Amino acid sequence: MGIESNEPLTPAGRLFVQPATEHIINCVLGIDQSVGLETVHSVVSNSLIVKHPRFTSLLVTDKHGRERWKRVDIELDRHIIFLPDPISNDNNDDEVAVNDYLANLTVSCPLSTDKPLWEMHILDAHKCVVIRFHHALGDGVSLLSLLLTMCRRVSDGEKIPTVSAAVRNGREGAGIGGWLKMMWLTLVYMVEFCMKCLWVRDKETVVRGGAGVELWPRKLATAKFSLDDMKTVKSAVVNATINDVLFGVISSGLSRYLENHSTKPLRGGLQITGAAMVNLRKSSGLQETTELMNKNSKSRWGNKFGMMLLPVYYHARGSDPLQYVKRAKIMIDNKKLSSEAFLSYKIGYFIMKCLGARFASLLNYRIICNTTFTISNLVGPKERIMIAGIPVTYIRATSSSLAHAITMHMVSYAGKADMQILVAKDIIPHPEILAKYFEDALVEMKEAALAAKLPAK
Repeated sequence: MGIESNEPLTPAGRLFVQPATEHIINCVLGIDQSVGLETVHSVVSNSLIVKHPRFTSLLVTDKHGRERWKRVDIELDRHIIFLPDPISNDNNDDEVAVNDYLANLTVSCPLSTDKPLWEMHILDAHKCVVIRFHHALGDGVSLLSLLLTMCRRVSDGEKIPTVSAAVRNGREGAGIGGWLKMMWLTLVYMVEFCMKCLWVRDKETVVRGGAGVELWPRKLATAKFSLDDMKTVKSAVVNATINDVLFGVISSGLSRYLENHSTKPLRGGLQITGAAMVNLRKSSGLQETTELMNKNSKSRWGNKFGMMLLPVYYHARGSDPLQYVKRAKIMIDNKKLSSEAFLSYKIGYFIMKCLGARFASLLNYRIICNTTFTISNLVGPKERIMIAGIPVTYIRATSSSLAHAITMHMVSYAGKADMQILVAKDIIPHPEILAKYFEDALVEMKEAALAAKLPAK
């Protein structure tokens, strides 16, 4: 299979089992109808999950104090948690009830280490499945790719969902000027990265967290976007991408939130820094699971991502909403031209090997404390899928609480994109307002993009 049992954790895996940086991914599949416990058992017992070494191994510590995976016989009944009744009597809205359930999981429910580090919660009354994976098992790309092996296409029940085979663009043809610009931007961004690791912090705002905030109670809201709307906006800005549009939306939404909720006047151009996780695999998007588990593959199973600091800036609302996308595009283009994500991964790997997991965890924690939000964007299946013959209505993801007061994870699926907004509720008591600002920002940008296409009278 390519992945050995009874082997040490990878350096990245060791980072995610440190107390300050322990991390759990919570993925939610909405389904079209309720599903019985026997059906769930049948699907899981016939899936790759029960054959995968990571998902059938305990996390143990050997006599030298080093964490290792130890293969065990899996007991599915300890991993599948079936909840037939509504999880809340206070709310009849399924989305709110599920989000409240997830928010509680993110801050107060670690995974038990006396069994392999994953669970599946069936919220039958709310027609959804919550799958919890420890980040030491792998990153979002690895885990969602494995999860989709349990699914089939709605259009063809015999085929598993397709995965992206897009290859990243290189720097061929950039010329000497392009390479000099790349080296200069890499130097500038890595200096900024190191400064954020050590002492430079974002300015205090009504959305910034800090040390200890990861322990505060959480609330969760969902911002819902149409990919067609995002593509309309993308087409209005030359060579823009969906990520450019997403960051334009975040910049606009955060600016509006700061404008309406700050108690002190804000200066234009105030920097709010986000920490983004960047997939470093050769092929972007979801991966073929057989390729991930191939020992000689360049897209190995595990955690293969770097960190990139992405600043957005406060700007009062102007006449052209597309300016947010244009500013985001300039920033992201420069970031992609640099090697910041690759070098952050390599430096982190070096620190883990030479100085140990605790020191690497401390630096990672300081970056989170010194910035304002976390953002990730994962491209999901383009076609509708089903599990156990039941159509999947949405795919969403969130993670353990961090020292950030805002954590955002977007997953696209079948023409839609849902972004889970996890907040420290003592800092941002009404995340649904922030979600509405993001949704409104995209609508305003789409209207501006359509207006720009109209012929002048």
